Amino acid sequence: MPLPSGSAGAGYRAVFAVPEFRCVFAAHLLSSLGVVVCEIALSVLVHRLTGSPLLSALTFALGLLPYVVGGTLLSAVADRYPARRVLVVCDLLCAGCAAAMVVPGTPVAVLLALRCATAAVAPVFTGTRAATLGDVLGEGDLFVLGRSLIRIVNQGAQLVGFAAGGLLLAAVPPGAVLAVTAGTFLGSALLLRLGTRARPARHTARGALLGTSLFGTRLLLADRRVRGLLLLTWLPPTFIVIPEALLIPYADLLGTGPAGAGLLMCAMPVGAITAETLAGTFLGPRARTRLTFPLGIFCVLPALGFAARPSLGWSVVLLVLTGTGIAYNFGVDRWFAAAVPEALLGQAMTVMQAGRMTLMGLGMGSAGVAAEYAPLRVVMPAGGVVGAVAVVLVVWEVRRTRGGRPCREMIRPGTET
Repeated sequence: MPLPSGSAGAGYRAVFAVPEFRCVFAAHLLSSLGVVVCEIALSVLVHRLTGSPLLSALTFALGLLPYVVGGTLLSAVADRYPARRVLVVCDLLCAGCAAAMVVPGTPVAVLLALRCATAAVAPVFTGTRAATLGDVLGEGDLFVLGRSLIRIVNQGAQLVGFAAGGLLLAAVPPGAVLAVTAGTFLGSALLLRLGTRARPARHTARGALLGTSLFGTRLLLADRRVRGLLLLTWLPPTFIVIPEALLIPYADLLGTGPAGAGLLMCAMPVGAITAETLAGTFLGPRARTRLTFPLGIFCVLPALGFAARPSLGWSVVLLVLTGTGIAYNFGVDRWFAAAVPEALLGQAMTVMQAGRMTLMGLGMGSAGVAAEYAPLRVVMPAGGVVGAVAVVLVVWEVRRTRGGRPCREMIRPGTET
């Protein structure tokens, strides 16, 4: 049974004391590593088959762009069907796609289509799992800390996954690495099937899936409070990725070589993991919530330092500071869960993740386009300036709606089905 959800400052130890969460955490660790390693292996495979840098890079872009499709058209799946069933089926679909990539002679177009399929499933899986954390841990501080641990895994998977993927590809062909990723998804499915409880669907919609998904999304976006919190979740990452997307050309500008580029790429996840761990361990719920607005604004400001064309060392410092701002999500998670109706919690989390990943993809693409016409020392800090203005405006909106009517009151009893 979950510990009391309102236990202030319970810390990560209390979250791990919940057996069901340990299974969710282990499954997420496996699937996250699988996703990262799959991206690397598929990119290498496509490059070897075609010799095209464009198609190789496209495999990474296709990991973000389909999020908007799955997150919009399939978002109602998270609440319409039992959560455990949705999670297991999503993992099995991803395992099947990874296994299909291993088949010799698979056309490149089919490989890219399979990559799109896994990306379209991802927001449904993520939203369902996030809502399940509310069932497992309650709606209090344990839920917020559980979400924090999921973010720590996401950041850690970037560090470990890229290193592991590189080592595997040095020893075995890409097809063998893709077979390993299929195994990670199967392992995740098994953990979720055996280690989590079967719970009924949050509601049983009577209409078509597409219509229910679009209706629920419109309902969420129509609520001013929820819309403001979604924007607060989406905008900082959108502008944070602008300097991150340009780190390879910036490392080339500094003449640091591949080692320097790798160091720059690792800096932001290191800052994020450190900040999440320290805030979750040493700060109580109130302190973390009070840091939400300051950190949300702060995380886009270090990009301004790139106007001075900092050295490798100072660039690492700026990126680590940027990563620390991820801790602003503690407060947003708490407010968002309180503002969204229980019947739409899974769909709301799906929309949140889909919007974040889609806008991050657009942010990366915009950074690349801008860097074609302006120097890096202009583009990178410009993202910080625009981001700071945008986040300040969203913070002002969220503060204005703090005492507003929750979205849950917009749904009359019986109409959510």
